[in-house]
Amino acid sequence: MLKLKAWIAAARLRTLPLSVSGIIVGSAIAKNNSLFQPEIFWLAILATIGFQVLSNFANDYGDGIKGVDDHREGEKRMVASGLISAKKMKYGIIMTALVTLSITVILIYTAFGWKDFFNSLLFFLLGIISIVAALKYTIGENAYGYLGLGDIFVFLFFGLLSVLGSNYLFTQVIKWDVLLPASTIGLFSMSVLNLNNMRDIENDTKNNKKTLAVSIGFLNAKKYHYVIIILAIVFALAYTLKNFQSISQFIYVIAFIPLLFNLVTVYKNKDPKLLDGELKKVALSTFVYSLLFSFFI
Repeated sequence: MLKLKAWIAAARLRTLPLSVSGIIVGSAIAKNNSLFQPEIFWLAILATIGFQVLSNFANDYGDGIKGVDDHREGEKRMVASGLISAKKMKYGIIMTALVTLSITVILIYTAFGWKDFFNSLLFFLLGIISIVAALKYTIGENAYGYLGLGDIFVFLFFGLLSVLGSNYLFTQVIKWDVLLPASTIGLFSMSVLNLNNMRDIENDTKNNKKTLAVSIGFLNAKKYHYVIIILAIVFALAYTLKNFQSISQFIYVIAFIPLLFNLVTVYKNKDPKLLDGELKKVALSTFVYSLLFSFFI
């Protein structure tokens, strides 16, 4: 039972709602155009959860073997604490990657069949790239999470690929205005990562983990946080205005209220360690936005 709890903790279930937010938004736009297919939606959700768990396992392993998590704030990491050995975590990573890739193949076949070779190959390659990106965040000498590139990858994978990719699975057409909600999800996801990096800025600096927050400093990381949150809200409103039909479409602004409080909290904060609770606030607000957006689109 303790081992099971350790693996559940390593999977970091609280990160899953944020990871599926883009799939919900992209699928909702397809549903609004009468192109929604439940089997594609649920397979995309499962694949995304797989990629997120894989990323969490890899993050736990990569930071754990490098000693970065030995004195970190927030949730305890399993490899660093010794609850899961590095060897077993490596096996867990391999198994999760194989299962996730299998789900991705089924998803591709369901969406495109055998005849659409180009789209099938494209999404298979995107699946492979997603696995590599999940692994290379903290694993290896040139892990991009240690080079301040995490924000870019989060925007690309949690935002653009998640929303545009899931929408394309249904529609097989790229509508450029979908970039607006895709950017909203991507920027909100970046803000969660930025909060995480601001919280860990002291520990990351000591361990030579050069996140963007470490590179630009705590005060500039705060300003960066304000900008990406505000831009995300602006992009969300812009998409709804462009596709306006009813005032009820704006009901998702309810989800933005906690984000405004978050901006105030970040502005007043002088101790980065106290920002841990803000990660959940922004992540859940993003998830609620995706749900309200999908219900009233």
